[in-house]
Amino acid sequence: MDLNGFNAMAVEPQTSYEPMPADWYKCVITQTEEKPNKKQTGTYLQLDIEVIEGNFAGRKIFERLNLNNPNSVAVEIAQRALSSICRAIDVPNPKNSSELLDKPLMVKVAVKPAYGEYSASNEVKGYDAAGATASAPVEIPVAAAAANGSATPPWKR
Repeated sequence: MDLNGFNAMAVEPQTSYEPMPADWYKCVITQTEEKPNKKQTGTYLQLDIEVIEGNFAGRKIFERLNLNNPNSVAVEIAQRALSSICRAIDVPNPKNSSELLDKPLMVKVAVKPAYGEYSASNEVKGYDAAGATASAPVEIPVAAAAANGSATPPWKR
């Protein structure tokens, strides 16, 4: 790869991230992807979740839901998490994982301690509606971005 013309002084350097403190964060799911599991015996749904408010806005958290797995306990855990997500964003019967995108929700994040060769990291412990104290969850349709001609998601404006 030719790097002629690259100016390191014009680009912010990569920083190492310490885990975010355990807490509830307002987030959106920015991407979903079905991937094969490690043993090639099923698939999981990977969710890319982005914090959208506060000191950690822009930080990402990743969740894996083992929705297609020979282990029925893993599937049940994944289904419960998906149910919490769907209830939090008011999408009770999604037909496709894309329906989970760009809708604010609260995500409970915990710190997973370092072990072995792995550094401490964040893991998701729960989901709730973005306006949990309000009578109805806040929903920002993805179609709103297309309606006003903007490619920027509504929660980033």
